[in-house]
Amino acid sequence: MKYLILGAGPAGLSFAAKLRQLGEDSFLIIEKEKEPGGLCRSVTVDGAPFDLGGGHFLDSCRPDINQFLFQFMPAEEWDTFDRISMISLNNKLIDHPIEANIWQMEIEEQVKYLKSAALAGCNLGVEMPEQFIDWIYWKLGKEIADNYMIPYNRKMFADELNELGTYWLNKLPAVNFEEILLSCLKKKAFGKQPGHAKFYYPKHYGYGELWLRMGKELENHIEYNKCAKEINFNQRNITTEDGSRYKADNIITTIPWKEWKEISGMPEHIFNNIRQLKHSSIETRYFPDRLSTDAHWIYYPEQELPYHRILVRHNFCRNSKGYWTETRVERTGMFEESHEGSPRFINTYAYPLNTINKNRIMDELLNWTIERRVYGLGRWGEHQHYNSDKVVELAVKLAEQLEERN
Repeated sequence: MKYLILGAGPAGLSFAAKLRQLGEDSFLIIEKEKEPGGLCRSVTVDGAPFDLGGGHFLDSCRPDINQFLFQFMPAEEWDTFDRISMISLNNKLIDHPIEANIWQMEIEEQVKYLKSAALAGCNLGVEMPEQFIDWIYWKLGKEIADNYMIPYNRKMFADELNELGTYWLNKLPAVNFEEILLSCLKKKAFGKQPGHAKFYYPKHYGYGELWLRMGKELENHIEYNKCAKEINFNQRNITTEDGSRYKADNIITTIPWKEWKEISGMPEHIFNNIRQLKHSSIETRYFPDRLSTDAHWIYYPEQELPYHRILVRHNFCRNSKGYWTETRVERTGMFEESHEGSPRFINTYAYPLNTINKNRIMDELLNWTIERRVYGLGRWGEHQHYNSDKVVELAVKLAEQLEERN
């Protein structure tokens, strides 16, 4: 075939859907699960949708991509929301991001946080540090670092935060000290809005419904229950665990590079570098309680709590109750025994970790594979912490580029 696509998540499905729109019919998707959607799959729990991969929403910041997706699930089937996300600090909820909402704290706390932010290294002309923890203190000051950023990131990503680089921290909301101060004086948030400032969620389904519908339209081009095992770069073919073999002019891989049991024809040093890539695994767990909050999700830096975030389902999913937690798998043993019967799901590959040497590894890897017409795409093909709308944008662009080239 012309294109073999590995993985029927948002990246693989969107790439295939765009190929079809461009008039291309020589493609096949193979998927290890029995249905499409990847991290964005949904199931029914307690009579309402539960998104297996945690908090996945359709951001409104890419209108062209939204219109592309609305071809599969029309706009009238979605609710729109202005994001309400909050942070739990000292048994009180304040709005996210913390830098723009210090004004919601008690006045004594505001003074303490403002003084700390004013003395942050970035405001004193101190050179930007290279290690993650040092960067947090340098950028945000001691109070925000100690009480929120460091404990939260340790819960979500890794116990050893200095394994992470600082190159990705531009994803954080951009709020400078003047805006922090202005927020306290004006008692309103200033600075750049975080991602998903406005988002869509289906009116009557989970987020996985979008990908089920896209998969339905592509069903003659998808083989399920096919787990890729070996990739051979010399022959450009794929072998699956059941012994099936596929060959294509172009291979699009959206699956984690560390999942390959065998890689043939790749230089040893590139193969060894793949083994250095790191990721975190997340458990999602359902609780039926109704929470007294308007928040769509809440961040929890408190170390005594196992989870780092909860998604308040009844505030964005119609006719539902309860909430679900996101917990790094290493911390799930902290749940009380009474919670062991709660519905829960493990996402082995949840978040790519932005380790110090990751960009170097991925640049070398993908430059080498592209020369052999094997293309990494999406969160796992590129090992980047992309949201689904970004993944779809990348998939559409790659389909257009390859079709124009071929």
